[in-house]
Amino acid sequence: MFGLEDKMPHILVIGDLMIDHYVWGKCERISPEAPVQIAEVKDESNRLGGACNVANNLISLGAKVSICGIIGDDDSGKWLINELDSLHIDIDNIFLLEKRPTTKKTRVIVSNQQVLRVDREDKNPIDENIIFEIMINIENKISNYDCIILSDYNKGVLNEVLTQNLIKLAKSENKPVLCDPKGSDYSKYKGATLLTPNKNEAQLATKINIIDDDSLCATLKNLKDQCDLSVPLITLSEDGIALLDTKNTLIKIPTIAKEVYDVTGAGDTVIAALGFALSSGLDIYKSCEFANAAAAVVVGKVGSATATYGEIIQYLHSRHQNDFNDKILTKSSLLIILQSLNDKKIVFTNGCFDILHRGHISYLQSSKKLGDILIVGLNSDLSVKRLKGEERPINSQEDRAFILAGLESVDFIIIFDEDTPEELIAAIKPDILVKGKDYEGKRIAGSQHAKEVLLIDFIEGKSTTNILNKIKKFKEKS
Repeated sequence: MFGLEDKMPHILVIGDLMIDHYVWGKCERISPEAPVQIAEVKDESNRLGGACNVANNLISLGAKVSICGIIGDDDSGKWLINELDSLHIDIDNIFLLEKRPTTKKTRVIVSNQQVLRVDREDKNPIDENIIFEIMINIENKISNYDCIILSDYNKGVLNEVLTQNLIKLAKSENKPVLCDPKGSDYSKYKGATLLTPNKNEAQLATKINIIDDDSLCATLKNLKDQCDLSVPLITLSEDGIALLDTKNTLIKIPTIAKEVYDVTGAGDTVIAALGFALSSGLDIYKSCEFANAAAAVVVGKVGSATATYGEIIQYLHSRHQNDFNDKILTKSSLLIILQSLNDKKIVFTNGCFDILHRGHISYLQSSKKLGDILIVGLNSDLSVKRLKGEERPINSQEDRAFILAGLESVDFIIIFDEDTPEELIAAIKPDILVKGKDYEGKRIAGSQHAKEVLLIDFIEGKSTTNILNKIKKFKEKS
């Protein structure tokens, strides 16, 4: 669908390392000391926030990730380091500052409503010596990275000096640099590939009120000129992403969210997905589509969440059932999708399906009823020739796959070259392997890799061979 399943870009995330701390409680009385609620704590947890959440999103997508920032010499800093390390994120560029606390936001939630937020932080700009050390480290490793993401939460790390030095370094090495901006003055981001401000942030930075497409276009042009951007872009929440093309024409890439439960962390997901897609070779338009899909998956979950590549592809597949080509996958694409479908019952069958007829339709409909997802392994043209003879197939593998994809009962099609789909079945490990009743008493290739094997009756007299014989007799008579 996007063709990114074999990509593993190495992305450097630099910015404010934070912990999102949640305290859940219930309230049944008011304090006698002051007119405030008494929260009885029932649960609490830490989650990765800020630049750490961007890094976590990239890991979920399948990227290799390095992270750079600062932490304090405290328990929160130790937790952050351990959590990032457990995700196999490179933490060599994290600096520990003894007199500075690790940034931590504590949200107190009572009866599903946030009643208080407590911030532990030091927002003063980092010292010049730390900036120097960061630049030395990055300069030595810049060739290792495919993309740099600057995740700015205005906590003192990405000051103007460091931000400008990083952007100039990235540009000198032809590395895309993406910034999630903060504040009303975007001058420190000048020269970046793109910024990801939302509508409100863009209005604040440009002093332009966005009320229609004309004002939106003017805002994007202002951002482009003000910050010397390669791609002027604004995220529009439920309206998707807006950008200007090379001719300064407004392009809107609509959002595709089905249901929105929680927008927490959606901005981190968008910039992570954009960085992943761009550094994997997609153009900006496809990258925005990918980012929109990633955001749609995340906002459909509760709490700060991430989206896997498989979840994104499955989400798009569920929305584009009429785009038949989206059902025809490579094995690597299918296996990634299946990782996000572990709660579904997977049914597999295979065949040549050369001339689709009533028997095929009935067989596939019966197969689909046995589970949630029906995968059809389709013999390639070379495979059919070996099995059926040089005159077969009648229809090419591309045509056969496209026709199968038009059936509502079929979810995915995989074309295979081998005589049997044994290797494919071993990789998929379906819950149910389906074959025709003519296989009763015979060895079924791949049966040992399926949880269950079921045989289905054919409709008497309905086969490709019978159709071809009828055509042959008709030609002989004429």
